[in-house]
Amino acid sequence: MSSNIDPDLPELTGCIRSVTLALEVRTMPVKNPRINVVLEKPLYHTIEQLANRDGVSLSLKVRDLVKEALEIEEDIALSVFAEKRERTFTKTKALKHQEVW
Repeated sequence: MSSNIDPDLPELTGCIRSVTLALEVRTMPVKNPRINVVLEKPLYHTIEQLANRDGVSLSLKVRDLVKEALEIEEDIALSVFAEKRERTFTKTKALKHQEVW
């Protein structure tokens, strides 16, 4: 089943707008994929406070926090990679500046 309501619009990720007795599902076109997340109340309230402080929606605040978390994960992975390369580095096998350029 296509999530595109209007055939003249490009195909977009769908967001469920309504379900009628689980026999019919109508979707609303959206630009970005959606994720439903279940949070404990204290975590939800903390994010709510941060969003209010920054004057943004809960959705934008969660998106920004996820982006920051992914950047941190990437930094950790690159650090591990660099440490492994450092441990296996042998100066005698390294290319000299003139050989590289």
